[in-house]
Amino acid sequence: MILEKGKFSALLPFFVFLLVYLSTSIALNDFYKMPVLVAFLISAVVGFVQYPKAPFGKKVDVFSEGMGDSNIMLMCFIFLLAGAFAQISKSIGAVEATVNFALAYLSPSLIIAGLFMIACFISLSLGTSVGTVVALAPIAVGLNESIPGILALSLSAVVGGAMFGDNLSMISDTTIAATRTQGVEMREKFKVNFFIALPPAVITFLIYAFSGVISDTATVGQVHDYSVIKIVPYIFVLTAALVGLNVIWVLISGILLTMVIGFGTGSLDGWQAVTSVNEGMASMFELSLTCILIGGIVGLIRYQGGIDYILYHVSRLIKTKRGGELRIAGLTALVNLAIANNTITILIVGPLAKTIADKNGIEGKRSASILDTISCFIQGIIPYGAQLLAAVAIAKHAVTPFEIIGSLYYPFLLGIATVVFILVRRS
Repeated sequence: MILEKGKFSALLPFFVFLLVYLSTSIALNDFYKMPVLVAFLISAVVGFVQYPKAPFGKKVDVFSEGMGDSNIMLMCFIFLLAGAFAQISKSIGAVEATVNFALAYLSPSLIIAGLFMIACFISLSLGTSVGTVVALAPIAVGLNESIPGILALSLSAVVGGAMFGDNLSMISDTTIAATRTQGVEMREKFKVNFFIALPPAVITFLIYAFSGVISDTATVGQVHDYSVIKIVPYIFVLTAALVGLNVIWVLISGILLTMVIGFGTGSLDGWQAVTSVNEGMASMFELSLTCILIGGIVGLIRYQGGIDYILYHVSRLIKTKRGGELRIAGLTALVNLAIANNTITILIVGPLAKTIADKNGIEGKRSASILDTISCFIQGIIPYGAQLLAAVAIAKHAVTPFEIIGSLYYPFLLGIATVVFILVRRS
């Protein structure tokens, strides 16, 4: 196949986004101060005004087609449902029930390993790493009050476990973005991704379990009562997704089941259920709008020759499927380092990764897994990422991100496992 050389200048909207977002973030020393929607809006305007000889009406059509792509619309709908499920399950006390159930049966010496395991399960169920950190970091802080000196270690267990589910969950925004941009079913990606993510998780659990930081005689504080039935929505969603039920029905059924349990246990009434669903969907509005806007910008860049330019020059360096996967991993890592948001990274790199994968015979389930694992690896270790910043804020800056990174084993092991996964393929 003969590739068009494309135009380097057509990539200007993307570079403008990076310039605006990075320069503002560095100047303010805060990567979450600059609204990402505003940065992308400026990028879109640049795409409209460059190449003035091209018909403006055609640019608008291309931009609109990109925004209205069926994959993007479906992705946004799934985002809304995932947000609704996460919020309503938290509203009935599912997170607290899960935590207290696990802590009730853990020996003190396994508390850090147990905290990592709990974070893995919660993030796998909620599909959000930041939400998991916010929910569990106070527990890590409380453990430090009972056993002084373990704050950084306990927070690292929370952040590491949060990244496990962010990468692997069927309803995680990164999974949704990775599978939709690569055109594969979530279950297909899960099967590949599971064997990348499981060994690092097991090794991390064992490191925490045998660290010897806490003895069996230690006192870890009071464990509150729990209701096992409140954990059922999480188990249902995980099981239903794994057996192949369409993710839309998984989430709708999960929301309805959670409502029934909430009504039955008296932890939710009708109006609270409606409010929780609305709040959950509202929490996904910015991400959904960002997704739509990125679709339009990518459409403009493709129309004006930017994607062809990248593919032409990248393809000359790719001789094997392995080389293509390494290029996908490298692009993902660079963009994530620059913008400190793994979901948006996948939305930006995903269309390009799909084209690289198609041209080099790389299975979509592999490219989707690489996108997700590498983005979660980078997101989990950058000191300016939302996950580490949230953990530090909840700990009231009693530790620094670098202190947590010192015992943050899972993301690093995930990155190593992904590189090994790429290198051991046969071609």
